[in-house]
Amino acid sequence: MNHVEVCFSPADYPLYRENFELVVVIDVLRATSAICTALENGVQRIKPVASVTEAEQWKAQGHIGAAERNGEIVAGFDLGNSPIAYIERKEELAGKSVVLTTTNGTKAIDIASEKETVVIGALNNLNALCQWLLEQNQNVLILASGWKDKFNLEDTICAGAIADQLIDSGRYKADEDSTIAAKFIYRSARDNMFAFLRASSHRRRLRRLNLNEDVKYCLTPNNLTTIPILKDGYLVRLEDGIGISNKAETKAEA
Repeated sequence: MNHVEVCFSPADYPLYRENFELVVVIDVLRATSAICTALENGVQRIKPVASVTEAEQWKAQGHIGAAERNGEIVAGFDLGNSPIAYIERKEELAGKSVVLTTTNGTKAIDIASEKETVVIGALNNLNALCQWLLEQNQNVLILASGWKDKFNLEDTICAGAIADQLIDSGRYKADEDSTIAAKFIYRSARDNMFAFLRASSHRRRLRRLNLNEDVKYCLTPNNLTTIPILKDGYLVRLEDGIGISNKAETKAEA
């Protein structure tokens, strides 16, 4: 039987990394929700980078620049990590390459990039992602981006939702308490996640920035079907990257 486990933050990743070649990175508010939305709405590919300096370099080479720190767009960039922005600017961004750096999500993607398969999860693509994971027959590590290496509620709820579906299939089991905790936190929150997260730390940050529309969108399950996958350093739609190993491409680049 395969295993599924939840890692609460990138700081804990070294404790979980063994025996997993498939990693799901989640950052519900808002990076992975924005990535799924951007690719579903016509962006060709997204280059995730850890630093603003790297993002500036890729922007100078012709990529559309998207950078967020502490919930706000970084000065000099066209976009942050608002999923709504990718819907509103759908026609403008269709077929384009975007470079993206965020406070938490792109850091987690960078850490996980050593693995053979890295996909992006959110509540938005929950069912499509879980169905695909069940078809892979691999051990699955769900890596929550958290907030600056700390635990957060929204990513834990999403991680718990994924783990819950996989475990309920009867084809996965979990050994770690983090996974069991995430599953039961999700079950407590699933009937009204917006209310459950009302007092969460990042929800309060986004409320101060008048980003409630983003929050509502990010907490809406299954309004998307796109599964982003990391291929050759870019996030692309799963169907565009089938048959290509992330690990093999990383070696080829080196």
